[in-house]
Amino acid sequence: MESSVNRRRRRYDSSRRQAAADETRRRILRVAREHFLERGYTATTMPAIAEAAGVAVDTVYATLGPKPAIFRLLIETAISGRDEAVPALARDYVREVQAEPDPRRKLERYAHAVRVVQERLAPLFAHLREAARAEPELAELWQEISTRRAANMRLFTAELAAAGGLRDGLTIDEAADIIWATNAPEFFLLLVHERGWSLDRFETWLADAWSRLLLPDGVKTDGGTHHN
Repeated sequence: MESSVNRRRRRYDSSRRQAAADETRRRILRVAREHFLERGYTATTMPAIAEAAGVAVDTVYATLGPKPAIFRLLIETAISGRDEAVPALARDYVREVQAEPDPRRKLERYAHAVRVVQERLAPLFAHLREAARAEPELAELWQEISTRRAANMRLFTAELAAAGGLRDGLTIDEAADIIWATNAPEFFLLLVHERGWSLDRFETWLADAWSRLLLPDGVKTDGGTHHN
């Protein structure tokens, strides 16, 4: 009969192996991100990732899969802010935005989330455009993320409308398209990377622009209303 000491040792050894595997996975992902950003998708090779991570090429494949799968995972983790893909409704910032009852503060919270996410995501997305030309799987990823984001923006805009946050004459679909266009990685890259805007300036402008474009004129900055 197995002793309690042996059972504890087995659990301990299993935990150590899992911790080591998790660390290897994180290291490979970190190195892969660095290589993709510095060299581009095409010039980054699996042997180069393996060498920089200090593992065998077979380990990279066994841990994360082929190069397109690694890039997809990097995109998904940049969106979620975790080591794995997380559905939109399970993300912390989505729950915070949903919980905010005031339309203007709801937009401000979301503008901050866009800034944080795009700081991680947009540099990778610039390389995704290049990679999509050569990799059908990544071209599909590009379209998938765009479509998914559009659907999420419609849900968000419906919540905004329910909170009294859409001006007269503006439909949910139109408002969703406005947010979809301006929260895109391409838009972030244009203003922050191309035009040199600071992250603070981008976030402040985005919240203000959304408020001016989407909210009724009577909604004040402090969440109250005024009468013309």
